[in-house]
Amino acid sequence: MSDNKQNVAQFIVSCLKQEGVEYVFGIPGEENIRLVDALEGSGIRFILVRHEQGASFMADIYGRLTGKAGVCTATLGPGAINLLLGVADANTDSTPLVAITAQVGLNRIYKESHQIVDLVAMFKPVTKWADLIMTPQAVPEMVRKAFDVAQSERPGATYLAIPEDIEAMPMPAGFAPLKDTPTHDAGADPQRIEEAVALLGKSKRPVILAGHGVARAGASAELVRLAETLNAPVATTFMGKGVIPDRHPNALGVIGFMRHDYENFAFDDADLILSVGYELQEFAPSRVNPHKDKTIIHLHRFAPDTDAAYQVAVSIESDIVGGINALLTAWDGHKAPPSRSEPKIRQLLADELAAGAKDDSYPLKPQRVVTDVRAVMDDEDIVLADTGAIKMWMARLYPTQAPLTCLISNGLSTMAFSLPGAIGAKLARPDRRVLATMGDGSFMMNSQEIETAVRENVPLKVLIWEDGSYGLIKWKMDLELGHHRSVDFKNPDFVAYAESFGAHGHRVEEAGQLQTVLRAALDEPGVSVVVVPVDYRENIKLTDRLGELTIAL
Repeated sequence: MSDNKQNVAQFIVSCLKQEGVEYVFGIPGEENIRLVDALEGSGIRFILVRHEQGASFMADIYGRLTGKAGVCTATLGPGAINLLLGVADANTDSTPLVAITAQVGLNRIYKESHQIVDLVAMFKPVTKWADLIMTPQAVPEMVRKAFDVAQSERPGATYLAIPEDIEAMPMPAGFAPLKDTPTHDAGADPQRIEEAVALLGKSKRPVILAGHGVARAGASAELVRLAETLNAPVATTFMGKGVIPDRHPNALGVIGFMRHDYENFAFDDADLILSVGYELQEFAPSRVNPHKDKTIIHLHRFAPDTDAAYQVAVSIESDIVGGINALLTAWDGHKAPPSRSEPKIRQLLADELAAGAKDDSYPLKPQRVVTDVRAVMDDEDIVLADTGAIKMWMARLYPTQAPLTCLISNGLSTMAFSLPGAIGAKLARPDRRVLATMGDGSFMMNSQEIETAVRENVPLKVLIWEDGSYGLIKWKMDLELGHHRSVDFKNPDFVAYAESFGAHGHRVEEAGQLQTVLRAALDEPGVSVVVVPVDYRENIKLTDRLGELTIAL
């Protein structure tokens, strides 16, 4: 139980320990110094960052990999505002995160005083729950609720504001941190299972769409059994990469590219889409059901959002493992349609990668960079692919063999998450090698966190795809306007820049060096930055080539 020698800040730390928090990412400010001070000696490691945005991305990726809410903290006003991007990214990617910031004291929160911003109003649109702690007695319940909501059936971000005077108050006697209440997933509705089996039984050309929810649920093995039982091909969302190994014959690759990619043809030909763990923010369902004529079965822990191209015939709302097992049990004895492993689609992807692997041109083709990164990383190692042209190449082509080993921001699609995110990933999975891959534009947005990694002894590894422009926007402009403008910039000497932080810096000078340099960087101690010049003229060539594809494939 609490005693009156403990202030509110110290009590909040006790609540964090009760929740199993291992790390808090953030920057102290005048108004939250007591909370940061209370973390010392608590067993919770405070990771001091160089920008609050970095703190929120570290918590975001930590939460995505562990399933436990990542925690970030900042002072009031500008510090809290800087946290907002990573908090919003976590929420739109259904990732558990708890953000805690200071706020002005209750003695002046009602007037236009120094640094006053309505933080709760600011965070509410990008979180599942946001509130202001107005009395010490509310702390146990509000902290427990923040974690409970963040880690609920649909994870997301939550936010707590702590007024400066509340943080300093003594905690009344008789209060203790609340314990998590065990929850039990509801089983699948037998009637919905029967309806789904009846539709699957009539289908001649089913295809499975697997989303991020499969990875969160740890349901990859069940998904593979489902695909094999139904003889159905499986396409994943960008965030679902790896929930079926890309080497599996039923794996199609990813869906969601900006043009009609190879995998889209499997959906064009399908009469039924079995959607498992898919959420609408991952990509627009009109990309796979443009004519709104597909029969759709939805299997997830919660009902889908409303969309004209995602009108569900049957919605199975249960835990994903249980829902798939219920489907498999009910399907027993039914005859699956002929196998549709779509070998032509798989071959097109394999051919594109193989051609890239043999291309020795310099600057390197994106396909060559993808194949070489894959060659040096083990199946369980983690790659973070930042937003930009790099995201399109990595999402489309990087063969992913295990869930949550190719991490992409897709709900918000924010730039610059991968460098700080890789720090969170390494702390969450210290036994894995972790590599942040990012464009030069993204790198310069959060490169200051190299110092954080060096100081905190986190072996951050970064691969910069250098082209001197915002490549994805240039690509889009060239496609839609026929020209581009205001997208090119100059870069510093990235090797010298990395070394100025005390990190290792490497530059690839010819195509054949990349694998060797990257292996050395991954194996050497400390923080390493590898720069590889990339030829993004391949972007337009790719979209032109895809535009020439026909259903005849």
